[in-house]
Amino acid sequence: MANNFRNLEIWKEGYQLAVDLYRLTEGFPKENNSLISQIRRAAISIPLNIAEGCSRFSKNAFLNFLSYSYGSLLELEVLMHLSKDLNYMSEEEHEEFIKRIEVLSKMVYTFMYRVEKQRWLNWFKD
Repeated sequence: MANNFRNLEIWKEGYQLAVDLYRLTEGFPKENNSLISQIRRAAISIPLNIAEGCSRFSKNAFLNFLSYSYGSLLELEVLMHLSKDLNYMSEEEHEEFIKRIEVLSKMVYTFMYRVEKQRWLNWFKD
């Protein structure tokens, strides 16, 4: 679909979010390795699914991978609330990451809407 995923703002933002969350979780208590693993898995899933979706030849498949990225963002939001409530991150860190997740969620959702709209417009052309 999109020829080069590296040019997509949603991929760039998702990738940077994953890098920053990997760094953040380095400071989490090691005894809660399952939470660290879950945050990292959800974070890296965002740019990975965008990239994989770009390799697909149909808009339906592309939309499926974008929806996986969107779902991972919602998962991350819950994990950020849990991390704050367990005192693994400061209020400032929590606010920063929640804001970034919300902004990226809106970007991915808007991108999905545009892909879906284009798909329907092409369907009516035929």
